[in-house]
Amino acid sequence: MPISRRYFLKSSGGAALAASGALWTPQVAHAQLTFGDMRLDVLSDGSLRLPGSFSFGPMPQDELGPVLAAYDQSPELLTPPCNVTLLRSGDRNILFDVGSGPDFAPTAGLLLDSLDALGLAPEDITDVVFTHGHPDHLWGLLDDFDDPLFTEASYLMGKTEWDYWIDPKTVDSISSDRVPFAVGAKRRLEAIEDNIEFFNDGEEILPGVAARASFGHTPGHMAFEIRSGSQAAMVVGDAIGNDHVALARPAWISGSDQDGETGAATRLSLLDQIATEQMPLIGFHINQGGIGRVEKASEGYRFIAET
Repeated sequence: MPISRRYFLKSSGGAALAASGALWTPQVAHAQLTFGDMRLDVLSDGSLRLPGSFSFGPMPQDELGPVLAAYDQSPELLTPPCNVTLLRSGDRNILFDVGSGPDFAPTAGLLLDSLDALGLAPEDITDVVFTHGHPDHLWGLLDDFDDPLFTEASYLMGKTEWDYWIDPKTVDSISSDRVPFAVGAKRRLEAIEDNIEFFNDGEEILPGVAARASFGHTPGHMAFEIRSGSQAAMVVGDAIGNDHVALARPAWISGSDQDGETGAATRLSLLDQIATEQMPLIGFHINQGGIGRVEKASEGYRFIAET
């Protein structure tokens, strides 16, 4: 793949981080799943660096330690990948979320390089579907001139999620550490308000793509069941936020969820369906390529990556 100026800048930023002791390797490689006439690619938008307390804070600390140790997961630092899903079906190129763009995290914002690795440019995207409005899923929406980057795309978002982020009162009701999330979401969504379609739980929003309410991480978070004949996969966004504690102890409240109790109930429901139906899932912050299946374990579930 030719090395673009954007990739060079990202790599330079990564070198600076490495020099300061923060490890980051730019990745544009993707995992892939094909069924029927549909092809799903999991594209890297880079990764994040978050304090462990962001997710682990509300969890029972005496029980948490052994679970983290079993997965070799640090309690102090989370470095989740950011996996953007691309669905190609017929003449449609559908993105589920658009990544961070350049303004959220120095270790993220690689989506355009990952698209380029597949021979695609932003103007080739026909539809953009949002799971929710957090920065690592939404802030890649605009270009350097604050115009929509995906110039030929139609945009789709759950009505509950849209209403939450577009509401000027959200900035006053959201937790203080997430005020920038609300400000950034509203500004970006206003840029596409003349080209947005809304949907609700259970609706087929595009051919073979059905919305699944998965509230909790945000007030209107949506997952998506992609189906071709008897084969299906579930794009879970952040409803299942990692491949360790979220599966091993799905009932535990996560600090990453805006509504922890609802988020836990959603997680349990999704995992039960995915495990029962042996349906592949694609998770935005799931390691090992982002695609896999889950199976029941003694106290929760375990993730099995697609090979």
